Amino acid sequence: MTAKPSAAPEPRDPALLGQTLVVIGGSAGIGLATARYARAEGATVILTGRDPERLRTAATEVEALSTAAFDANDPAQLQRFFQELPRPIDHVMVTAGHPSYGRLLDMDSDQARRAISEHMVLALEVARHAAGTVRPGGTLLLLGGTGARRIRAGLGIAPAATAALPALTASLALELAPVRVNLIAAGFVDTPLSARLLGDGLDARREELRATLPIGRVVVPADVAALAVHIMTNTALTGATYDIDGGQQLVG
Repeated sequence: MTAKPSAAPEPRDPALLGQTLVVIGGSAGIGLATARYARAEGATVILTGRDPERLRTAATEVEALSTAAFDANDPAQLQRFFQELPRPIDHVMVTAGHPSYGRLLDMDSDQARRAISEHMVLALEVARHAAGTVRPGGTLLLLGGTGARRIRAGLGIAPAATAALPALTASLALELAPVRVNLIAAGFVDTPLSARLLGDGLDARREELRATLPIGRVVVPADVAALAVHIMTNTALTGATYDIDGGQQLVG
């Protein structure tokens, strides 16, 4: 008996066709990977970053509608950026900022405020602007981590911010509704930021993760980008935290 050929999959429209995504921190790493994925799904993208040259390169790659080079932790610059955006925006993703490690008791007050701002205050500031910018049913997507859930000396503010971000996300989901607010909590992701933080220890960390993670490989920015676009397109998702760490928490 000759098997019937399987039917070709039905063609579909790109999932983000006609929609606009703003990536705060979109010139490299997870932000740029998400811009690539969203662009492939039909979105128009707007990128921000601190480094003008790197931002121009990223913008060319994803055919960005526009870019803005500024420090997202500067409230005045952030406000000006949102005031100049075209309306409406469908999705905003925040990947700007980086963890600040070190002993808590060794941090002075300015360092502590800066660490809290990059973890928490930026999310709140962007949410305020998203309230008047993102269309109903659109998305504000925040980025956090899983690594600091296991508290140990030397992690600084990171464990406190890691614990607080899911609650902040849920609260914002209620206050910004019908705009949806979600949090991606990533483990180690092989990004340029990871390379800067680990320096000469990067290759050893990669090998350790390949040997211990249940998935047998290191999580890369494209993995997080795929999750981000799914959250943007699934309109039933809000107020939740989505872990993506390849099983890192399961193996310590």
